[in-house]
Amino acid sequence: MLQKNSFFRTPDPAPARGLMPPAPAPAVQPAHETHRPVDKPSTDKPEERKEARLVVGPDIKMKGVEVNDCDTLQVEGRIEATLDARVLEITEKGVFSGTVAVDNAVIHGRLEGELTVRKPLIVHATGRVSGKIRYARIKVEEGAELSGEISVLDKNPAAPKRTGMN
Repeated sequence: MLQKNSFFRTPDPAPARGLMPPAPAPAVQPAHETHRPVDKPSTDKPEERKEARLVVGPDIKMKGVEVNDCDTLQVEGRIEATLDARVLEITEKGVFSGTVAVDNAVIHGRLEGELTVRKPLIVHATGRVSGKIRYARIKVEEGAELSGEISVLDKNPAAPKRTGMN
């Protein structure tokens, strides 16, 4: 059994007669290492960027959110949002409503709204996608449902149209 004091320690009583406890001594660096921070070891490698992953848990409901600079959004609960990310994963019980622009999408649950997938869109047998759906590549398992306006993204959207007047 957990005891309250193991998680929440009570602060030490105030010093008697207004006296302050002694301040901790500052960290001292050798003179030849004054250019380096005290608590960081020297490394020659630049820091690696960790994946920016956001998980909306199974009992979570979010509404009116804008999600940017996210590598992966995993939806297990419900979210109503605008999303710009690399990957969208919707689990079987997950529901996403709103506007989505992603590189990859894997749908096991429901998505309602506007979906733009710049690379593969994978809709599993339990997946339900409705609204305006645009994709570069698609894989739909038997049993999945797609409804609404469905189109393939242009392979060369910036290519100028030619006319016979040149």
